[in-house]
Amino acid sequence: MGKRKYFYHHLTDDLVVSLNQDYQLPNSYAIFPKSLGGKIWSKIVRPLGRLISIVYINLILRVRIIGKEKLRVINNQGYFIYGNHTQTFGDVVLPLSIVPAKSYYAIAAQSNWGIPVLGKLVLPYFGLPVGQNLEQSVKLIKAITAVIKAKKVVVIYPESHVWPYYTKIRPFPVNSMHFPVALDSASFTMTTTYSKPRWGKKPQITVYIDGPFFPDNHLTKKQAQEKLHQQIYQTMQKRALTSNFEYCMYQKIN
Repeated sequence: MGKRKYFYHHLTDDLVVSLNQDYQLPNSYAIFPKSLGGKIWSKIVRPLGRLISIVYINLILRVRIIGKEKLRVINNQGYFIYGNHTQTFGDVVLPLSIVPAKSYYAIAAQSNWGIPVLGKLVLPYFGLPVGQNLEQSVKLIKAITAVIKAKKVVVIYPESHVWPYYTKIRPFPVNSMHFPVALDSASFTMTTTYSKPRWGKKPQITVYIDGPFFPDNHLTKKQAQEKLHQQIYQTMQKRALTSNFEYCMYQKIN
């Protein structure tokens, strides 16, 4: 069987469509569950998610994680982690093998809330939905601020769309650095790379943690975002150069 091929026009194309791609949350949606049942399930689903992560990341994907100790530099503070988006389910659970389950939140597109099971039983307890209008955007800003002030972790996949097993870093906007600059918080990179397998057909996956990177308070906010973006992007690009195995093929079309 040959390698799976993906065809794209632009590096920002969405190549993987979910079961309910156009799903949108109502403005009344509460990012942090407030019901008693929701609070009880939150206490259950987080350690359960950690267990699933251990099994999936270690036994199924066989991921090596290098540099996790760098996160200890940030003591008693909230921070951000930026990753390249190359695993449909793996990227959901990967951070649970890196940071404490009680601390993990991830910014995600609202279409993910339309996925059966995942969107109803998991994402409401880990996910921070991207706003589709002003009211929802304000709600997201408040939620991220609360998470960082609570000394927890926000994971961001700034490329937005998943490209399975893609070995390069796709462009992402400077404004994806808005929150670390606005909240004067540290950031790390979580770069997933793919190498020739020692056995089997699937690549050896290695995830590199790098950082911390801090906003430059001597610059304007826009300049600080640009500088941080350059640091994050270049670090991820450097790590991506260690990839030497293409499990999926990507072909640009005009």
